[in-house]
Amino acid sequence: MNDNTRQEVILADEPDHAEHYSDERFWAKVSRYAKAAGEVTLSRALTLYYAARDKDTPVWAKTTIYGALGYFISPIDALPDLTPLVGYTDDMGMLAVALITVASYVKEEHRQLARAKLARWFS
Repeated sequence: MNDNTRQEVILADEPDHAEHYSDERFWAKVSRYAKAAGEVTLSRALTLYYAARDKDTPVWAKTTIYGALGYFISPIDALPDLTPLVGYTDDMGMLAVALITVASYVKEEHRQLARAKLARWFS
């Protein structure tokens, strides 16, 4: 089994979290928990967010992205986000798998937008 197949299997085994996604819930969560989630987690989430908003990103990639972002903002979580030290570990993993899966559709422009937003929050 190659890496892409493993990633697809991992994503296929996850419940459909895309139904939990909305722009309003995404921005509410990242604004409220920015410091707790940390720059790595938010960098991945924001990069995926901007990639999903791009008209050039195919529907299957947007579905993968919205599923991962839905998991990130979902109140139902494998590890509750407020658990000290490990609360965002599962979110980081889900976002990393989604980012790897859609990597060929993530543009430098998406990364720059994410870095600019993080700079405003963390400076």
